[in-house]
Amino acid sequence: MIRFREARREDVQDVVALLADDALGAAREGSDLAPYLAAFDAMQAEAGNTLIVGEEAGRIVATYQLTVISGLSLRASRRAQVESVRVAADLRGRGIGAAMMADAETRARAAGCRLVQLTSNAGRERARKFYEGLGFTPSHIGFKRDLS
Repeated sequence: MIRFREARREDVQDVVALLADDALGAAREGSDLAPYLAAFDAMQAEAGNTLIVGEEAGRIVATYQLTVISGLSLRASRRAQVESVRVAADLRGRGIGAAMMADAETRARAAGCRLVQLTSNAGRERARKFYEGLGFTPSHIGFKRDLS
C-alpha cells in the first residue's frame, strides 16, 4: 500500500530519479545532487512549499510538489499549485497518480485552499487526459520565459 508523506532530505536522490525518468525529464535533469539538495533546503525554509513522496514497501514510487499561494483574486482565495508530478514508470496505470492527486487535494483543503491548479507540458498528451479524467479543466493558457 502506498503512503504519502512529506519528503526528507534523504529522499531527494530518489525524487530526482523520478523526475528524470522520461524523455522530457532525462533532457533537463542532471546527475549532480548538490543543486537539488540546496533547492530542497530552500523549499523547507519556505512556508507553504512542500515536497511530497509516495512510498511503497520502503521505495519512493511517486512525488509531487505542493505550493500554497495566497492571493487577492477569487475573493482573496488561497490556491494550491501542484508541480513535478511523477509516478515510477513500472507502476503507472495502477491508480497511484489518482491517489496522489487525491492526497494533494486533501492537503490543499486542509490549508484552506479554494482550488487546485497545475500545469502540464503540452507534449504530455496522456497526462492531459489523466488530469481531465480527474475533473481538472484546461481553463487557461500558460506561458513561461526562461531567465537563464
